[in-house]
Amino acid sequence: MDSPIGTLKLVAEGDALTAIYMEEHRHVPENADFGTHSESVFGPVKEQLTAYFAGQLQEFSLTLSLRGTDFQRRVWAELQKIPYGHTWSYGQLATRLGNPKASRAVGLANGRNPISIVIPCHRVIGANGSLTGYGGGLERKQTLLELERQVISPALF
Repeated sequence: MDSPIGTLKLVAEGDALTAIYMEEHRHVPENADFGTHSESVFGPVKEQLTAYFAGQLQEFSLTLSLRGTDFQRRVWAELQKIPYGHTWSYGQLATRLGNPKASRAVGLANGRNPISIVIPCHRVIGANGSLTGYGGGLERKQTLLELERQVISPALF
Protein backbone atom coordinates (compact mmCIF):
# COMPACT_ATOMS: atom_id res chain seq x y z
CA MET A 1 0.00 0.00 0.00
CA ASP A 2 1.31 3.45 -0.88
CA SER A 3 1.21 5.95 1.98
CA PRO A 4 2.62 9.37 2.91
CA ILE A 5 5.46 7.57 4.71
CA GLY A 6 6.28 5.22 1.85
CA THR A 7 5.13 1.78 0.82
CA LEU A 8 3.54 -0.30 3.56
CA LYS A 9 3.59 -4.11 3.30
CA LEU A 10 0.43 -5.58 4.80
CA VAL A 11 0.44 -9.14 6.14
CA ALA A 12 -2.61 -11.20 7.08
CA GLU A 13 -3.44 -14.68 8.19
CA GLY A 14 -7.02 -15.81 7.88
CA ASP A 15 -9.26 -12.85 8.67
CA ALA A 16 -6.71 -11.00 10.81
CA LEU A 17 -3.98 -8.45 10.16
CA THR A 18 -0.67 -9.81 11.46
CA ALA A 19 1.82 -7.15 10.36
CA ILE A 20 2.45 -3.82 8.70
CA TYR A 21 6.03 -3.30 7.59
CA MET A 22 7.54 -0.12 6.19
CA GLU A 23 10.30 0.10 3.64
CA GLU A 24 13.64 -0.57 5.32
CA HIS A 25 11.78 -1.72 8.44
CA ARG A 26 13.91 -3.17 11.21
CA HIS A 27 12.89 -6.51 12.72
CA VAL A 28 11.16 -7.99 9.68
CA PRO A 29 11.38 -11.73 10.28
CA GLU A 30 13.88 -13.50 8.06
CA ASN A 31 12.24 -15.66 5.44
CA ALA A 32 8.93 -14.05 6.33
CA ASP A 33 6.01 -15.71 4.62
CA PHE A 34 3.79 -12.86 3.55
CA GLY A 35 1.06 -15.21 2.41
CA THR A 36 -1.43 -14.33 -0.28
CA HIS A 37 -3.33 -11.14 -0.92
CA SER A 38 -6.53 -10.98 1.14
CA GLU A 39 -8.79 -8.15 0.00
CA SER A 40 -11.30 -9.06 2.72
CA VAL A 41 -8.65 -8.13 5.30
CA PHE A 42 -6.64 -5.59 3.34
CA GLY A 43 -9.62 -3.57 2.09
CA PRO A 44 -10.61 -2.35 5.57
CA VAL A 45 -6.95 -1.93 6.57
CA LYS A 46 -6.28 0.28 3.54
CA GLU A 47 -9.47 2.28 4.14
CA GLN A 48 -8.62 2.90 7.78
CA LEU A 49 -4.96 3.72 7.12
CA THR A 50 -5.99 6.14 4.37
CA ALA A 51 -8.42 7.84 6.78
CA TYR A 52 -5.71 7.94 9.46
CA PHE A 53 -3.21 9.61 7.12
CA ALA A 54 -5.92 12.11 6.09
CA GLY A 55 -6.43 13.02 9.76
CA GLN A 56 -9.94 11.56 9.76
CA LEU A 57 -9.38 8.46 11.92
CA GLN A 58 -7.97 8.39 15.43
CA GLU A 59 -8.78 4.85 16.50
CA PHE A 60 -8.49 1.69 14.41
CA SER A 61 -11.08 -1.08 14.51
CA LEU A 62 -9.39 -4.02 12.82
CA THR A 63 -9.07 -7.68 13.64
CA LEU A 64 -5.48 -8.27 14.71
CA SER A 65 -3.46 -11.41 15.37
CA LEU A 66 -0.30 -10.78 17.34
CA ARG A 67 2.60 -13.18 17.52
CA GLY A 68 5.01 -12.56 20.33
CA THR A 69 5.88 -13.42 23.90
CA ASP A 70 3.39 -12.80 26.69
CA PHE A 71 5.39 -9.75 27.74
CA GLN A 72 5.50 -8.35 24.19
CA ARG A 73 1.74 -8.79 23.82
CA ARG A 74 1.20 -6.99 27.16
CA VAL A 75 3.36 -4.09 25.93
CA TRP A 76 1.53 -3.98 22.59
CA ALA A 77 -1.84 -3.99 24.37
CA GLU A 78 -0.70 -1.07 26.54
CA LEU A 79 0.53 0.83 23.48
CA GLN A 80 -3.03 0.84 22.19
CA LYS A 81 -4.05 2.86 25.26
CA ILE A 82 -1.82 5.81 24.39
CA PRO A 83 -4.23 8.53 23.26
CA TYR A 84 -4.02 9.76 19.69
CA GLY A 85 -1.71 12.77 19.45
CA HIS A 86 -0.03 12.08 22.80
CA THR A 87 3.20 10.40 23.81
CA TRP A 88 4.40 8.34 26.74
CA SER A 89 7.97 7.59 27.72
CA TYR A 90 9.32 4.07 27.93
CA GLY A 91 9.43 4.54 31.71
CA GLN A 92 5.77 5.56 31.85
CA LEU A 93 4.87 2.51 29.82
CA ALA A 94 6.91 0.25 32.12
CA THR A 95 5.21 1.79 35.16
CA ARG A 96 1.79 1.18 33.65
CA LEU A 97 2.79 -2.46 33.21
CA GLY A 98 3.63 -2.66 36.91
CA ASN A 99 7.43 -2.68 36.62
CA PRO A 100 8.95 0.83 36.56
CA LYS A 101 12.46 -0.59 36.11
CA ALA A 102 11.56 -2.45 32.92
CA SER A 103 11.88 0.49 30.51
CA ARG A 104 14.64 -1.24 28.54
CA ALA A 105 12.57 -4.43 28.17
CA VAL A 106 9.58 -2.29 27.18
CA GLY A 107 11.73 -0.61 24.54
CA LEU A 108 12.78 -3.96 23.11
CA ALA A 109 9.18 -5.20 22.99
CA ASN A 110 8.07 -1.89 21.49
CA GLY A 111 10.66 -2.28 18.74
CA ARG A 112 9.29 -5.73 17.87
CA ASN A 113 5.73 -4.47 17.39
CA PRO A 114 4.66 -6.10 14.11
CA ILE A 115 1.65 -3.88 13.43
CA SER A 116 3.11 -0.39 13.18
CA ILE A 117 0.78 2.60 13.14
CA VAL A 118 -2.29 0.57 14.14
CA ILE A 119 -0.50 -0.37 17.37
CA PRO A 120 1.04 3.07 17.89
CA CYS A 121 4.61 2.35 18.94
CA HIS A 122 5.53 5.70 17.35
CA ARG A 123 3.91 7.38 20.40
CA VAL A 124 6.67 6.19 22.73
CA ILE A 125 9.56 8.58 23.30
CA GLY A 126 12.61 8.94 25.53
CA ALA A 127 12.29 10.20 29.12
CA ASN A 128 13.73 13.56 28.06
CA GLY A 129 11.19 13.95 25.26
CA SER A 130 13.58 12.91 22.51
CA LEU A 131 12.60 10.70 19.63
CA THR A 132 14.29 7.37 20.10
CA GLY A 133 14.35 4.23 17.99
CA TYR A 134 11.57 3.35 15.62
CA GLY A 135 11.40 0.27 13.38
CA GLY A 136 10.48 2.41 10.39
CA GLY A 137 13.08 5.09 11.10
CA LEU A 138 13.00 8.29 13.15
CA GLU A 139 11.89 10.42 10.20
CA ARG A 140 8.71 8.36 9.85
CA LYS A 141 8.14 8.45 13.61
CA GLN A 142 8.37 12.24 13.56
CA THR A 143 6.01 12.43 10.56
CA LEU A 144 3.38 10.28 12.33
CA LEU A 145 3.61 12.31 15.55
CA GLU A 146 3.34 15.60 13.64
CA LEU A 147 0.33 14.34 11.68
CA GLU A 148 -1.46 13.49 14.93
CA ARG A 149 -0.51 16.76 16.64
CA GLN A 150 -1.80 18.75 13.67
CA VAL A 151 -5.16 17.01 13.94
CA ILE A 152 -5.61 17.59 17.68
CA SER A 153 -4.04 21.09 17.76
CA PRO A 154 -4.31 22.58 14.25
CA ALA A 155 -3.93 26.16 15.46
CA LEU A 156 -0.38 25.41 16.59
CA PHE A 157 0.81 24.56 13.08
